[in-house]
Amino acid sequence: MKFEVVNLAPSLDEFISLRSKVGWTNPEPEVVKKSLDNSLFHVCVLSGSNLVGCGRVVGDGAMYFYIQDVIVDPSYQKQGLGKLIMSAIESFVADKAVCGATVALLAAFGKERFYEQFGYVARDGNALGLGMCKFVD
Repeated sequence: MKFEVVNLAPSLDEFISLRSKVGWTNPEPEVVKKSLDNSLFHVCVLSGSNLVGCGRVVGDGAMYFYIQDVIVDPSYQKQGLGKLIMSAIESFVADKAVCGATVALLAAFGKERFYEQFGYVARDGNALGLGMCKFVD
């Protein structure tokens, strides 16, 4: 199957739909739109005109880059699309980040090994401190 990789933001409806397909909940559409609009970088994988995968980078564009919403439609998983998405993201980060910049992500449970192939490591809390997050209710 042939896929096209484009560095464009997904449409709001496609993005919301893709997140739903992997079981993620969505905030109100206005919040999702603002989030997409404020991203530093987008990558989409298309099959024909259908969005089948995406990823984005958020952050300040200088010291901090955060990889967010790396998603592949369950019907298209195990075909290397996640690697296509991460390769585009890694290329963007390599072009924009300076020495000493932090590139981070929060892997979905069970997906940690996928990100290890791109050099990401779990923070064990010894020298670096534990990776942490909080979700606002």
